Amino acid sequence: MSSKALPANLSEETVRTISDERDEPEWLLESRLDALESLESLDLPDVIQTPGRRWTNLEALDFEDLVDPLNAADTTERVTAEGVEVLSFTEALDSHEEIVEEAFGSTIAPDTNYLTALSAALFTTGTLIYVPEDVDAEDVKIRAEMNSKSLFSHTLVVTEKSSSVTILEAIESGESDVEGERYFSNLVEIVAGENSYVQYGSLQNLDENTYTYSLKRGDAGVYSTINWIEGNLGSRLTRSDIETELNGDSSETKIVGAFFGHNDQHLDVNARVWHKAEHTTADLVTRGVLDDQARSVYEGVQDVGRDAWDTNSYQRENTLMLSDESEADASPKLIINNHDTEASHAATVGQVDKEDLFYMLSRSIPERTARNMLVEGFFVPVLDEIEVDEFREDLQELISARLD
Repeated sequence: MSSKALPANLSEETVRTISDERDEPEWLLESRLDALESLESLDLPDVIQTPGRRWTNLEALDFEDLVDPLNAADTTERVTAEGVEVLSFTEALDSHEEIVEEAFGSTIAPDTNYLTALSAALFTTGTLIYVPEDVDAEDVKIRAEMNSKSLFSHTLVVTEKSSSVTILEAIESGESDVEGERYFSNLVEIVAGENSYVQYGSLQNLDENTYTYSLKRGDAGVYSTINWIEGNLGSRLTRSDIETELNGDSSETKIVGAFFGHNDQHLDVNARVWHKAEHTTADLVTRGVLDDQARSVYEGVQDVGRDAWDTNSYQRENTLMLSDESEADASPKLIINNHDTEASHAATVGQVDKEDLFYMLSRSIPERTARNMLVEGFFVPVLDEIEVDEFREDLQELISARLD
């Protein structure tokens, strides 16, 4: 895949202006400039290909039109919990610069691909969530509205030894006079210390003029757990990558995903886990529904390293299509380099069960009501995996609204 050209409206001067306006330290400016310089040599993220077809056409995105780097605007509400620091990126640089410097780019290298470098060069909003040792916290929230042509966000989560935190993040489109297509990018890095627990829930419901790219990656230390919950209902094109590296002995991860596409939405959803240490466990569960001309593609990767003795790794992905015009492809993958492994993967793509529908119609349930009941029932296995009541209720509300 060839790399993309540098947009004409993006220059070193642009990046310096963003950094100067936020009074950033020299190391962060240099990181931005390095990311900018790397753009010309970087490729777009890999996409699934089947014979004769590339499922997601990222090359078609016109970043010169989509990106307006000097006019980014958002409204972000941050809710903290006792003992936890929840700070905007600018505030974090003032009070916890050493933590930010150590964590920034530690799990997502800015030059991972063209889109991560673009985000690392241009991000204007973001959050540090710092959980000190032995602190147990729930109800940390980040609720953001995108109010501009483009918006780049960067979130860092750092947990110290024997701490725990539950985080709910939501992004939607706010009031804006911006016309035409828009672009949102969200990078999330989690560094989980020894014996710590992180649950990170993210709900994306941007308007359908927006193209969305998100990469969320966690580094799980010894005895630590990183659990992800991801709901995607908005945007025209969604590219969502959730990844965990199980670098510590006895570390664990769960990736739970739900999506619901309609109209001509396109969803490219990926879950990946690397088992690098002994006694690690992973569970990947994704369910999606497609209506109208919506399309989805899913890749799930379980990579078991040579030294990952006593590994347990499981993956399940199911897509339900409500119309004959919708399309879906799923590609679960197992890469096993250690024989001391218990692993499985499964993926299904199919239409609403006609026998189930016929049974409900025969009980005098109207066809639309019956179909909606089957869709809600289809999502139950994913909803049951969500331990956070507020997130589960928000997702159920959005699914019900889509069905109505």
